[in-house]
Amino acid sequence: MCVRSDNVGLKHMSARNALGLALIICGVALFTASAVADPNQPPINLMRVPNSGIQPLIVEEDGIVHLLYFTGDPKGGDLAYVESRNYGKTFSKPIRVNSEPGTAMATGNIRGGQMAIGANGRVHVAWIGSSLAQPRAASNSAPVLYARMADTKDHFEASRRVNDASWGADGASIAADLKDDVFVFWHAQAPKGKDEADRRLWIARSTDGGASFAGERVAYSEPTGVCGCCGSRAFADADGTVYVLFRAATQVIHRDMYLLTSTDRGATYHGADIARWDIGACVMSSASLIQSGKDVLAAWESEKQVYFGRVDHATHQLGAVTAAPDSGTNRKYPTIATNNNGQTLFVWTENMAWAKGGSVAWRLYDRSNHAEPVHGQAAGVPAWSLVAAFAQPDGSFTIVY
Repeated sequence: MCVRSDNVGLKHMSARNALGLALIICGVALFTASAVADPNQPPINLMRVPNSGIQPLIVEEDGIVHLLYFTGDPKGGDLAYVESRNYGKTFSKPIRVNSEPGTAMATGNIRGGQMAIGANGRVHVAWIGSSLAQPRAASNSAPVLYARMADTKDHFEASRRVNDASWGADGASIAADLKDDVFVFWHAQAPKGKDEADRRLWIARSTDGGASFAGERVAYSEPTGVCGCCGSRAFADADGTVYVLFRAATQVIHRDMYLLTSTDRGATYHGADIARWDIGACVMSSASLIQSGKDVLAAWESEKQVYFGRVDHATHQLGAVTAAPDSGTNRKYPTIATNNNGQTLFVWTENMAWAKGGSVAWRLYDRSNHAEPVHGQAAGVPAWSLVAAFAQPDGSFTIVY
């Protein structure tokens, strides 16, 4: 399924220039429209999440598009995994990730599943458990759950809790490298913590591909606090450097975005404040990290605007930052994808709020992060959902929402 939008938003597309098709392939609704402006620019394809799911998360690796999504009651539903070996034309039969039904949740947008692909192509997933998830963590709070794909690749192994003494966990994320390390992150209170200023980013690390995990520990000890209902995003690059984005809550009101990096397989982390934001409220934000050549691209939101920038692979420093162009309404949940030509598709949502859907918007940038004449917007992002994107070998992009 695809929607091509070059330099005009879908809502401005005339009937003369638009061609619409609808069909169902393996539970995926496909819609095609075209507004041809520059044949030298790649088309942007729009794809609905299979099986009426929400909160898509995509990892494309070695020609396989791995897709994780949520189905069911947002308060207590399931995570489903599918893969495509033809870049979204068809998908495999869904496999439930959580071994106990109803133990995942989607309320709050940032509590759903996070996925990483590790050594030998194994799929690893982490998420915040619903009220049905057992055993509970400290103070009868939500567990941070982890599951990995079985060796047979036809099911996920039993879900496991990786947090213990920390309580009030939220914002789970996961990374995996090619040396069989798996890193599960979340933010939570220490046993005597009281408010967001006391929250810390925690980690449980496995060195045997997720077969076992060492006990939880604080990943970053600086007293930054952590925004209580904001997401985090972890990623291990091709060289094994581990990156984490999280939102602080220093003195409760300083909710800056921090970038952590580790060059010793997750043992220690260096932190940098990359975006200021002073607000005395939880902003329910998310972030994104992907490989782009030798570097890593990072995306985040701040003050109802979204940004992305390149992190140099040698220095681990964030370079020039690019904001989404023009004006928008409450821009949130940014994601990014890059193609073989070095172009970056920047995607985000607009006008979403608690229990309220919105629209997806995008803009294409060249390898120097200059805006290309390719942009668009489409309504229909469901409540509690997110957006995802990936590039195809021909240079085109697909947005999943």
